[in-house]
Amino acid sequence: MIVDGYVRLKDRDALEQLRNHRQRLRQQLRELRGSSLDASRSIQTFDAEVLVIEAALEKLRGLSATG
Repeated sequence: MIVDGYVRLKDRDALEQLRNHRQRLRQQLRELRGSSLDASRSIQTFDAEVLVIEAALEKLRGLSATG
């Protein structure tokens, strides 16, 4: 997975950019509520992805603190 690669490379900036991108996409989908498009499943997917990315960022914080 992309997130794992960024963790191995210790690329915090890339992870933060990825998280911000997913959050923007999620917000854009939320703004479509009320339209004929049902974006609920996509929003759930973005929510899950953001959680994975945030866990990876936390892991990098732990690596920085110990080494």
